[in-house]
Amino acid sequence: MLSLTDYLRLLPKAELHCHFVSVMRLTTLRELATAHDVLLKTDDLDALLDYDGLPDFLDVFNAAHNVLTTGDEIARVAYEGVHDAVRDGNLRYREYFVNPDNFTSLGFEYPSLIDAMTDGLTQAKRDFGVGFRIVAAINRSLPPATAVEMVRTVIAHPRDAVVGIGQDDLTPELTEDPLRFREAYALAERHGLRRSAHAGETMNASAQNVVDAVEVLNVDRVDHGYRVVDDAVALEKVAASGVAFTCTPHSTDMLSSWQFTPDHRIAQMIRAGLPVTFATDDAVFFKTDIGKEYTVALPAMGFGGAEGARIARAGFEAAWCNDDEKHELLGEVDGAIAALNAAWKGDEAR
Repeated sequence: MLSLTDYLRLLPKAELHCHFVSVMRLTTLRELATAHDVLLKTDDLDALLDYDGLPDFLDVFNAAHNVLTTGDEIARVAYEGVHDAVRDGNLRYREYFVNPDNFTSLGFEYPSLIDAMTDGLTQAKRDFGVGFRIVAAINRSLPPATAVEMVRTVIAHPRDAVVGIGQDDLTPELTEDPLRFREAYALAERHGLRRSAHAGETMNASAQNVVDAVEVLNVDRVDHGYRVVDDAVALEKVAASGVAFTCTPHSTDMLSSWQFTPDHRIAQMIRAGLPVTFATDDAVFFKTDIGKEYTVALPAMGFGGAEGARIARAGFEAAWCNDDEKHELLGEVDGAIAALNAAWKGDEAR
């Protein structure tokens, strides 16, 4: 009989909130940092991953970009990240946030960046059967005009793998401020790009940030969104919209010190009936993987196999792949869940 941990780990998973640099193995990070004389804040890899809040984490996250100097290195990181996630949590599909502006400063033009990622991810798909798409991310620390230019670049250089825009970093004031980038989102919408926004994540964020992302930026998905449960009216609004949420449990522990309990905001979102999906956000930098997001967080929040299966399926339902691929993935997921339920005789699977 399967244990609950095995059941949750073996569920097929779609990860929709994953920042590309964060799939880099720590050993690869250290190897490339040494090769390219990139100074990390410490040589102690455990200490490197010890943060004092989101701004401190972002310093490490942004520094990690500097070790990537060639297309082959980018392709390597892409490939290794898929290999690890298949092993750790049965990843079957993933969408990657990548910030073109961060890489432009390192000498990568946008088409070269995307093509290098695609090379690594395509080889990984051949070897492991994991589908993928790419989401171009706005660096919120840069001016709104830069975000507009980034979207124009995406439009000017179409790539089949690139399906939408998202966000990373914080504004210079260390806020989310989703409406600061409304022009970029409007441009993306006019050109048929899908849209997500980080909102309701940080300690000083508000439920209104989530409502603004849904009602003004007209996003297809909200990344994080936890603060929405702090306001009953806001919760009702976003629930009515049907917009999915990509939640990343371990990041809330690492950056906000929220313990995995039945009162956790993600647990409240699940119980409120929001379409919640699970992802790692920044897997290596948050000492997590897609398996742990299910096997550790869900039981501690009071959920079992049935909820895990619903969350896993929601990831595929909210994916930005084309309809034919989504239909095929959902068929595979439903078959896998049925097989797991048959193998697991616990009450949660019934």
